[in-house]
Amino acid sequence: MRENLEREYVEYFQPRLPQLHRLAVMLCGDADRADDIVQAAVTMLYTRWRRVREADNLDAYVRRSVVNAFLSERRRSWSRVVLTETLPDRPAVTGQPVDERLEIRAALKKLPPKQQAVLALRFLCDLPVDEVAEIVGCSPGTVKSQTSDGLAKLRKQLGALAPAGGATS
Repeated sequence: MRENLEREYVEYFQPRLPQLHRLAVMLCGDADRADDIVQAAVTMLYTRWRRVREADNLDAYVRRSVVNAFLSERRRSWSRVVLTETLPDRPAVTGQPVDERLEIRAALKKLPPKQQAVLALRFLCDLPVDEVAEIVGCSPGTVKSQTSDGLAKLRKQLGALAPAGGATS
């Protein structure tokens, strides 16, 4: 019986790991941290697979586990450890346009964790408000206000990169 559960677990997660990693990268902005977040989530799910596999919407449950692992990781004090005061010098890139994605990720990282999660799930994963509310564990109204507040903060941080008069959905 145990072998059947393990096989089912592997068959479920193997094709979904790239999507889960992509979600974690969108949440934290770092591929290495995303690996840790996904690993924490799938490990927890493995230990509870017998019960988890019976969830009504297993994909949503798994996404929520990744978001929760991200939020939990942000609460741990070790996640704020800085090993050096300044970053090493890097050569300036000349003749190439600024990578807007990096600026957006940096601005996104300055938002509170739940706002990061809401914006990533709404706009990068293209999930509806109700599903985001279920994943993050709040009401649809809170998702809407977090989206509005988060977009306003991003526009303020990004300044010229934000489209003038754009809709907030």
